[in-house]
Amino acid sequence: MKSVVVLDHGSGNLRSVERALTRAGAEVTVTADLAAASEAAGLVVPGVGAFAACMAALTAVKGDGVVLKRLAGERPVLGICVGMQLMFEWGLEHGSRIAGLGILPGSVTRLEAPVVPHMGWNSVDVPAGSTLFAGVEQERFYFVHSYAAPGVRDALVTTAEHGSVFAAAVEMGALSATQFHPEKSGDAGARLLSNWVATL
Repeated sequence: MKSVVVLDHGSGNLRSVERALTRAGAEVTVTADLAAASEAAGLVVPGVGAFAACMAALTAVKGDGVVLKRLAGERPVLGICVGMQLMFEWGLEHGSRIAGLGILPGSVTRLEAPVVPHMGWNSVDVPAGSTLFAGVEQERFYFVHSYAAPGVRDALVTTAEHGSVFAAAVEMGALSATQFHPEKSGDAGARLLSNWVATL
């Protein structure tokens, strides 16, 4: 059974993510312990709420260094919701420009849509060659967010549309990330998490 650490930096649906990953076949630990986060076969970085608060919380537990070190060594990391957004260079929120981890190029900006936040089930446009979405290319996933990345260069990008097109998921080397919540996305989310666990 593959070991997965859900990084506890004080933000995210930690227990829901833990249960979903266990269902996906992983041996899951929720912890802020850096050694455990470094050594696990897979690391999950969840996040909800504001970009700035999540980035500050991640930095406070020194999780930023663990994420960067793992990815530099091509060791798998999965970001969920704001956990995905933190992988970008910048978050533009409430008039402020906050530095992210800088793994993915570009910025996270407010959704341009008639109704914000974007909350509920949405279909996604999956590119050929996706590992994450194998078997769930035509499924819908559950989103709750007001900010998103409008585009990502140099990565395999799954998109969704709410007012405008945005990155719903990214696959780039050892980094996988979803703007939606797989742990809240029923059988489709469970299959996606199983696909990720199978790569560990």
